Amino acid sequence: MKLVTLHLPDTYIQDLEKLVQQKRYPNRSEAIRVAVRDLLKSEAWNTG
Repeated sequence: MKLVTLHLPDTYIQDLEKLVQQKRYPNRSEAIRVAVRDLLKSEAWNTG
């Protein structure tokens, strides 16, 4: 995997941290990976 640095609003970080605390994701990075994957599936990889 490659490292990507990004800037997010504080509210995004706080909400990501809530998801991790709720044990929905193991860490913020994984939550962001899932979000990016889902975006790509619906926007870029959907060639049908």
